[in-house]
Amino acid sequence: MKYPSQAVAKPYFVAAIALFIVQIAFGLILGMQYVVGDFLFPEIPFNVARMVHTNLLIVWLLFGFFGAAYYLVPEEAQRDLYSPKLATILFWVFLVAGGLTVLGYLLVPYATLAEITGNRFFPTMGREFLEQPTITKIGIVIVALGFLYNISMTVLSGRKTVVNVVLLSGLIGLALFFLFAFYNPVNLVDDKYYWWWVVHLWVEGVWELILGAILAYVLIKTTGVDREVIEKWLYIIIAMTLITGIIGTGHHYYWIGTPVYWQWWGSIFSALEPIPFFMMTVFAFNMVNQRRRDHPNKAAVLWAMGTAVMAFLGAGVWGFLHTLSPVNFYTHGTQITAAHGHMAFYGAYVMIVLTIISYAWPKMHGREAANPRAQVVEMWSFWLMSVSMVFITLFLTAAGVLQVWMQRYSETPEPFMVVQEKIALFYWMREAAGVVFMVGLLVYVASFFVKPGAAEAPAAAEAQA
Repeated sequence: MKYPSQAVAKPYFVAAIALFIVQIAFGLILGMQYVVGDFLFPEIPFNVARMVHTNLLIVWLLFGFFGAAYYLVPEEAQRDLYSPKLATILFWVFLVAGGLTVLGYLLVPYATLAEITGNRFFPTMGREFLEQPTITKIGIVIVALGFLYNISMTVLSGRKTVVNVVLLSGLIGLALFFLFAFYNPVNLVDDKYYWWWVVHLWVEGVWELILGAILAYVLIKTTGVDREVIEKWLYIIIAMTLITGIIGTGHHYYWIGTPVYWQWWGSIFSALEPIPFFMMTVFAFNMVNQRRRDHPNKAAVLWAMGTAVMAFLGAGVWGFLHTLSPVNFYTHGTQITAAHGHMAFYGAYVMIVLTIISYAWPKMHGREAANPRAQVVEMWSFWLMSVSMVFITLFLTAAGVLQVWMQRYSETPEPFMVVQEKIALFYWMREAAGVVFMVGLLVYVASFFVKPGAAEAPAAAEAQA
């Protein structure tokens, strides 16, 4: 670790992984409730478990992004963080606000939560992924503004690199588009139209800039390939990301009452969205093949490569499967959507956060990489989580295909709940794969506590010294 202020990233990474574990635990609860309807009812109703599961996904990824920025920006800017103290204060504000919000979901009926937080004065609650009370949303904005101020002052007063500029652009976009969470029009079409400006333009727009910047940084550090080569790739990837992602928002506008031209615009540009992810895969493999050094952190390199591949499969291939409007007419809102969402989030964003943690954690503890035994355990966690996510996606895809056929496409369509009972086998298999995923996550955590073997201990001590 070159700069002492990079240590600020530690609590962010710890919080991210802790919240990730809780998020997956609630995912397993949801999976059980799909097949055992009264599981943990009335203590944790399905709608509450779903809110916690999806909200924690966003919150812990934000912790991961913030931690990644606090770690890599000083190194790229070649100076310490502008204000480590501000970063620490914002960490506790964000953690407390997020924790209280989740407790509110679990302990207070949602209508009561809306009432006691003053939603009637400034209504922003009740929409999917944006269920947070208005006061929490305001807290998120304050944290984001403080974070951007800290990062911007660091970048502006230090070395400007493509990685820093792209990362900062993505983070500014993240904060900017979240402001549409406060816009809650009465008209349902207007509501959905601008709701996607938060949800879509985050995950299929500015978050991809963050992904690209972090991936480029890790590849620069682990491959030794010239920065100029990696930066040229990064420019091309983010250009394609913005061109396809922004107009590709239209694939959410097919059936909400917007003009028919969105079926053309949405279909065409959404069909192009796999291109930047394919380019990212080619980019990652090219950089590793051209590497000038054999970096000792094999686990971080594996996570980086896996990020590119799984992001292409989840966001690219599975996104394309149902993005054309004539196909989406039948698949919209089915388990095919869930299959795409699970693998896309895991491949693009979960894995990049785990990549930067895998790379940065040993460095923050004075080592170039974790000891070989720990890396073997960590690589086991990679395969457990990645393979189980592939199976979760395949099981949900199979369920979705049957759902479309029996419920929507057949000449004698069957009722929703009848179909759900018939595809329950796939939900059980999805739940089993989810358990394996949780095991993989716990193995990932355990890898940080694995001590070197007897033969490795002297070398590890010498490297740390």
